Amino acid sequence: MRTVANKWKKFEVLKQHGGVAKHIPHMQPFSEAALRAMLDRYRFVVAKPYIGTGGGGVVKVEKIGEGRYLTHYRYTEKIFTGIPQLVRYIDGIRRGRQYMVQQGIDLARVGGRRTDYRVKIVKQPSGVWKITAVVARIAKPGLFVTNLCQGGHLMKGMQALRVCFPKKAKDKRLTMIGVARTCTKLLEQKYPGISQLGFDFGIDRQGTVWILEVNTRPH
Repeated sequence: MRTVANKWKKFEVLKQHGGVAKHIPHMQPFSEAALRAMLDRYRFVVAKPYIGTGGGGVVKVEKIGEGRYLTHYRYTEKIFTGIPQLVRYIDGIRRGRQYMVQQGIDLARVGGRRTDYRVKIVKQPSGVWKITAVVARIAKPGLFVTNLCQGGHLMKGMQALRVCFPKKAKDKRLTMIGVARTCTKLLEQKYPGISQLGFDFGIDRQGTVWILEVNTRPH
């Protein structure tokens, strides 16, 4: 079973397809200049490692005023004045690892808690790819990440979608499945031998579907 750990490389493949690219958040390799540019453009951004699982090392950075930034890392919130101070803090978390800065997505929520969706697709012995799960992951209160290993919990995908988008739940589910299937074709062409994929989708409050992450070894 082939795995591809590098998140950036997977996104680079997917961005080549126009229909998929519109579902990919803006992102740049982490640097002081990239962080500055992204925070000028978006209300909040997410710094995350190229290689990592379970939401480890993910830092949310929110602009809260002129030159002032609020970070959310695990259960800790800190306020920084100026980008250089902020970069030093994130560098301490990165410890030399490659990171990206990703556009923050204001997710539609269930019970006030951040909610995203995992669509799992598995290659059957016949060679056909089959959707085996569409579930919602709901963040633990006070946490930014939804990962189960960090206290998130599961809900049936349609159940959560009906809470967030009562009239468009089926449409949102079909969009996620359609995008996942297209992405699977693209990734299999580039990385023959992959046999299962887990797509993490976020849907913002306006109803736009975003690909947050793709895993070749989904739990």
